[in-house]
Amino acid sequence: MLKPSVAKMSRSFWIVSRSRTLLWLGIVISTTPTLHAATTAATEAAYKTKVQPLLVKYCYDCHGEGIDKGKVAFDEFKSHQELLSKRDLWLAVLKNVRAGIMPPEKKDRPTTEELRVLENWIKGDVFQIDPENPDPGRVTLRRLNREEYRNTVRDLMGFDYKVQDELPPDDTGYGFDNIGDVLTTSPMLLEKYMQAAETIVAGAVPRVGRVIAERTFNGNSFRNADEKKKGDRHSFYDETKLNQTFKVQIGGSYKIALEYDILGQFDFDPGRVRAVFRIDDREVWTDELRWQNGKKFRHVFDENWRPGEHRFTLELHPLTPVAQKKNSLDFRLLKVTLEGPTEKEHWVRPKNFDLFFTKDVPEGKSARRQYAREVLDRFATRAFRRPVDKKSLDRLMEIAEGTWSEKGKRFEDGIAQAMIPVLASPRFLFRVEEFEPVATSKQHPLVDEYALASRLSYFLWSTMPDTQLFRLAEKRELRKNLDAQVKRMLADSRSEAFIENFIGQWLQVRDVEGIDINTFVVLGRERGEEREFRRTRARLEELRAKTTLTPEEEKEREQIIEARRKRFANRQMVELDGELRRALRRETEMAFSYVMRENRSVLELLDADYTFLNERLARHYSLTNLNIKGGEMRKVSLSKDTPRGGILTHGSVLIVTSNPTRTSPVKRGVFILDNILGTPPPPAPADVPLLEDSEKEVAGRSPTLRETLAIHREKPLCSSCHNRMDPLGLALENFNALGMWRDNERGQPIDATGKLITGETFKDIRDVKRILATNHRHDFYHCLAEKLLTYALGRGLQYYDTETLDQIVHRLEASDGKFSSLLTGIIESAPFQKRRNPSAPADAPAPAAAPKQPEQRAEAKP
Repeated sequence: MLKPSVAKMSRSFWIVSRSRTLLWLGIVISTTPTLHAATTAATEAAYKTKVQPLLVKYCYDCHGEGIDKGKVAFDEFKSHQELLSKRDLWLAVLKNVRAGIMPPEKKDRPTTEELRVLENWIKGDVFQIDPENPDPGRVTLRRLNREEYRNTVRDLMGFDYKVQDELPPDDTGYGFDNIGDVLTTSPMLLEKYMQAAETIVAGAVPRVGRVIAERTFNGNSFRNADEKKKGDRHSFYDETKLNQTFKVQIGGSYKIALEYDILGQFDFDPGRVRAVFRIDDREVWTDELRWQNGKKFRHVFDENWRPGEHRFTLELHPLTPVAQKKNSLDFRLLKVTLEGPTEKEHWVRPKNFDLFFTKDVPEGKSARRQYAREVLDRFATRAFRRPVDKKSLDRLMEIAEGTWSEKGKRFEDGIAQAMIPVLASPRFLFRVEEFEPVATSKQHPLVDEYALASRLSYFLWSTMPDTQLFRLAEKRELRKNLDAQVKRMLADSRSEAFIENFIGQWLQVRDVEGIDINTFVVLGRERGEEREFRRTRARLEELRAKTTLTPEEEKEREQIIEARRKRFANRQMVELDGELRRALRRETEMAFSYVMRENRSVLELLDADYTFLNERLARHYSLTNLNIKGGEMRKVSLSKDTPRGGILTHGSVLIVTSNPTRTSPVKRGVFILDNILGTPPPPAPADVPLLEDSEKEVAGRSPTLRETLAIHREKPLCSSCHNRMDPLGLALENFNALGMWRDNERGQPIDATGKLITGETFKDIRDVKRILATNHRHDFYHCLAEKLLTYALGRGLQYYDTETLDQIVHRLEASDGKFSSLLTGIIESAPFQKRRNPSAPADAPAPAAAPKQPEQRAEAKP
């Protein structure tokens, strides 16, 4: 429960923030879009002489002279001003013409010069873009999302707050969960943040100056006999022996705590294992372990040691044959904690002491007050990510001094109590930004260096700026050292958060660890056993419904059960368990990381002669000829004839774009259009028939997905979009819903040939990857730049961002796609470096929270 003084200060922080937010909103609302020079006679004349002839020549067949395909007609605007006001329409025109979608394949297409004229007119007269002073867009007051909050608390407080358990999931917009417009703050969430502040401070801030020394050995730091790390999860069916060797510098009394949990699936598994824990080769604990669903255990041991080397050993001896395995059942070694020496003369500074304090508490009242002010000034400045003002610091001091003056309270208690309103403040929870002054009212001001430091750190690290960024911002030298800082930040391990969060959402691979895929049905479909499955299941239900069975029926029931058991046992050979799911996700993350850290061409994300595998994943892909051993993921070269290589053939992508029981060419096609080419199809109309309805139209046998989709496309309501999606999705049909290669579906050979809507023909996915990386290179550059800029800015892109994207794409083209060109282009862009001048036109209303997954179409419902 917050003290009244603390709660009052927390509320006042929010009142100040709200007033600032309202002021910002007033600036935005008070401006009205205008059409300046675009309404002049000169620009209208330029349109009629240069642009309209192009529209008549290439577009009017479908969008003029009485024809309004897609409800678009370029000759029905009531005025030139109305024509120019349709910015969303002209943005769509620009994207479709550039991508080669319009005009259609069999129609004449604009020349390079004609396309340049159209582009310049759209960007200049319609969008009113000034290339020398591009509009950076509006700045939304952005709340930290769950991941950013957790990382910031970790770096500020040295405390791992379990946000998945304590805070509600964040809304998403434009495919990402860091979009300011949808990161709302409800009264319930505010209450949770206040409760979180108390919990974090209680767990992070030390209340004494000296404690017993403690060392923690995490489970993944233990090694096997070959001195290789084996991770922290170990199957009940594998013989395991792990060691942790360490040195003790001071002799004395020690306490050792062993902590582990047992990770069983929801369905019971009969596995048993004998676990043994040894200290210096002496057995101190053993037990027979069985199935548990995540239950944790802790055992404590006392030792009296002399200085020198010591060793912990954990052994797992399976007691159940692997043939009886039903599900994955793992022993997870959480940690082994070592406390000591327990003698008081050997006590040390407590954990996190140096994060908050610099010395022992002074004796004098004045010196104590001055030390407290230094501590709180340093803490609040780091928490607010910019210097704290004197008024706020004075109020924090009132809380601290009032607390430590109470009977039984210590100096550290007062400091901790003053930290609670800081962590509940909007200046901590939101990314509050300030800006540099400008010489004229027409210029867009730069964000100040503290704001730039935060933009960089939350973009590349998903956490607060570190000491070096703070110091450079304080000296106003961050912009001067931007390149060096970006390189340093990418080399830092915290950049893994950027890889996981961006890739996890752009390519949706963060979903692979939780998605439901029915291995049994997927593999049965490939063998054409679905009808038999349905028949035997129905018959088994009939037999179970009977109260008594004849001997013949009893025998039939046993035969059906035995056949199902054998099929189930075969399914275990390709079990999509946690270990495999993590390897699938890491393959994609490591491929992106390699391109980023080695400054390779981003086109290698589409088509590469390498990937990242461990033994389990190589076996899943049937790449056993590569002779990969062990659980460590590593870069491996691929042969020229393999279909693997590039993110489209990664199992993670193939799985998240599948249905639970089969592949989905529609989902896969939409995925490529949206996340690779940047040309997503429009939302499907309502009441689209189920894909399964088309299956019924093929008599005599179960049709393949290609045959079913062909029937589906015959419906006028479905054909236009499916002609774009289906060829791309069907090119991946050789990969099943588990990401494994296959040659047949329902007993029929798979046909992966096709023709793209832009005219290119292909034989299989190898050709498609090559076509995307060559003919559609520019589209991929533009799409990737748009996705990454959206993630970096925390807002959806608008028409006025067109020039910024074009400049980034130009950098990529000039460097043959080097990743550094992409990243530098974003960080040096006006939207990243500046804020919009208050006199600029306002945006359209912000969108509501958008779903993370792409629109579901065709096989289920659009």
